[in-house]
Amino acid sequence: MIHTILTHPGGAHKDDLLAVCVLIAKHGAPVVRRDPSAEEIEDPGVAVVDVGGVHDPDRSNFDHHHFDRDHPPTCALSLVLDAFGLYEDALHFCDWLEPAEWFDSRGPNKTADWLGVPRRAISQLNSPIDITLLRRFAAKSELDAGDPIYDYMRLVGEDLLEYLRVARERIDFVEEHSERWSIPHGAETIEAVFLPRTDPPSDEPSTAVGNFIRAKGLSDTIAAVVYPDRRGEGFGIGRYEDHPKLDFSRVEAEPDVRFAHKSGFMCKTSATEPARLRELITAAWS
Repeated sequence: MIHTILTHPGGAHKDDLLAVCVLIAKHGAPVVRRDPSAEEIEDPGVAVVDVGGVHDPDRSNFDHHHFDRDHPPTCALSLVLDAFGLYEDALHFCDWLEPAEWFDSRGPNKTADWLGVPRRAISQLNSPIDITLLRRFAAKSELDAGDPIYDYMRLVGEDLLEYLRVARERIDFVEEHSERWSIPHGAETIEAVFLPRTDPPSDEPSTAVGNFIRAKGLSDTIAAVVYPDRRGEGFGIGRYEDHPKLDFSRVEAEPDVRFAHKSGFMCKTSATEPARLRELITAAWS
């Protein structure tokens, strides 16, 4: 059981702050900001984060600074999430994680190049929320329950862990219940994922199907998603990742289509038969 969370003094970055947030949420231990002793590095009850020159999860050591320059971009948060078996899910569902790894291990210029944006865009995305939390955290030498910064960091860690837990549950749910459709259409085949109505239902069916597709590495294959409409007995049909060949405004005049978004990214239908749902997908294909 971790009884102390230790990270470096001085300036704080997003990766070490978030790594500490996750550890606070998991263990509720106090935080100290100073260099670790040799004894603390050996003590698995002390989580040593972003300092110490050691990565050894069995001893609760989570530093990446000793990795060589050709090592894939990694940060302290990556190491903590990996120790909890959450890293792969976080890469899939937290779009901000990989840029944070790049920024911390490669710096802003290379991160901007990797993202394909001007260097100035990196600072343009800074928020006063980020700046204040990092500055206030950096000013502390110790934090414990009751300190507003500590309590806020606990909330951040709890929300991140809860988000990843729910995302994983939804993936497993869709994997158990969904069907993969390959719909012939002329010389083409339209790939779709269909989630039928279940009891109990998925609480966020469209999000659940999207997470499943990303987690299974199907993003370059799937064009359409079909999921239970939470407001009626029918289904929602949407284009996955704005697939360019689907435009559901093309089916708005169909008698069983209750609503079709003018931008064409989705429609709602009272239809429940898979054959009819596939017909609507092919009708929206161009």
